[in-house]
Amino acid sequence: MSYSHKLRDLYFIRFAFAIVWVGVMFVIAAKAAEPTALLTVLLVIYPAFDAGAVLWQLRADPEAGRSKTSEWISVAVSVLVAIALGISSSIALPAALAVWGIWAIVAGIPQLITAIRNRKAGGQVAQMLSGGISVVAGSGFLLQGIQGKAMMTGPAGYALLGAIFFLISAIRLGIKLRKANA
Repeated sequence: MSYSHKLRDLYFIRFAFAIVWVGVMFVIAAKAAEPTALLTVLLVIYPAFDAGAVLWQLRADPEAGRSKTSEWISVAVSVLVAIALGISSSIALPAALAVWGIWAIVAGIPQLITAIRNRKAGGQVAQMLSGGISVVAGSGFLLQGIQGKAMMTGPAGYALLGAIFFLISAIRLGIKLRKANA
């Protein structure tokens, strides 16, 4: 299976995971005024899944000679953020929102770099936009957290947009693959 096929499949999986996570997160976050165990678990699962998905992408990439530094940075950051969210979300929701914002900023930059490098595989424009939007949205979450706001539905909306970008990338890759096979 080509790398483009593997990326398409991964993007569909990431879309499906994010949609389920967003639905559960909206329900839980809308009711949460204080830290809860379920909210903490949800906040930890998302970056942990992200790290796993990037590891899968690294393993599937046939270009052994190209630098994969941005992907490895993304994995490391996501693992560290999962730990930080586990700690911060059990202390105070604004702290968790600030950590989520930092993650969005730091993860958005390698996502943008990786998408630019993977543009030959196809379907990467949405991933480039997603990386850029992550930096902007993350800045907003960070500022809200610093200001003591605890609107935890924000990360769910952010993840919904990310899910849409993964779906668009998967569809674009599918179209490209069908044209190549025609």
